Amino acid sequence: MTTFTTLIAVDQLKALQAAGTPLMVFDCTSDLMKPETGPQQYADAHIPGALYAHLDTALSDKSGATDAASGGRHPLPSREKFAHWLSSIGFSNTMQAVVYDRNGVNYCGRLWWMLKWAGHDAVAVLDGGLQAWQASGGAVALGTETPSAPSNYALAQPLRALAAIKTVASGIGKSSQTIVDARATPRFKGEVEPLDPIAGHIPGALNRPFNHNLGADGKFKPATQLKAEFEALLGGRDPATVVHHCGSGVSAVPNVLAMEIAGLGQAALFAGSWSEWSNTAGMPVAQG
Repeated sequence: MTTFTTLIAVDQLKALQAAGTPLMVFDCTSDLMKPETGPQQYADAHIPGALYAHLDTALSDKSGATDAASGGRHPLPSREKFAHWLSSIGFSNTMQAVVYDRNGVNYCGRLWWMLKWAGHDAVAVLDGGLQAWQASGGAVALGTETPSAPSNYALAQPLRALAAIKTVASGIGKSSQTIVDARATPRFKGEVEPLDPIAGHIPGALNRPFNHNLGADGKFKPATQLKAEFEALLGGRDPATVVHHCGSGVSAVPNVLAMEIAGLGQAALFAGSWSEWSNTAGMPVAQG
């Protein structure tokens, strides 16, 4: 069986479905400003059989639990809590996962990364999202889907690195760390800050807004183009030193994925991101 680990095209997903491949599709559509919008859009139209993965409940732990794996506005749940959720919806270790949204990969990348972090390699982002599915003539379903019978998902060694705030702070100014910030440039520069208490960025960080990875068709740019763009951004820095972040550890993932598509390796993610950094006393801030 072919395993998809970065991107999957609509035709490839349809082929897996037709072949009866053990598969689970996740709709991760969301809206940071209006959390109720994502579930409603899912109910209005989704890929038949796709389950909804809610950013605030399934993919974050906002309970204030001491075992949360990161800080910030969207704290990562512990790997154990995440595995419990996967088990509760019937996801098993033998399945291929396909994740999508209708937001330019802004949200589904979170689940892609979390599954890798849980030790599950067979997860891919649907290139072009729901828009590409519908453009190909793919049918959509209304309402919600009933999860499969519960499974017993078993965690494995993490396949992606999670960077803690202390690690990022200690690496400032060192050649062993290159920070890439996925937020829009005005937020990076500190000209505006709609969500967090302090405007600006981590000193020394480079800026690559996450949507720069997509072409006009909403799909990822070719690997050769992504590689050239990231190499220009890094300016000779070693791709292995990169730590990605954004506002709250969600929209940074398209940059993580794009570097992998480009063949530049598996970079770390600072999931607490600017929302954790700007709320932590004593952290340095740069502007401009």
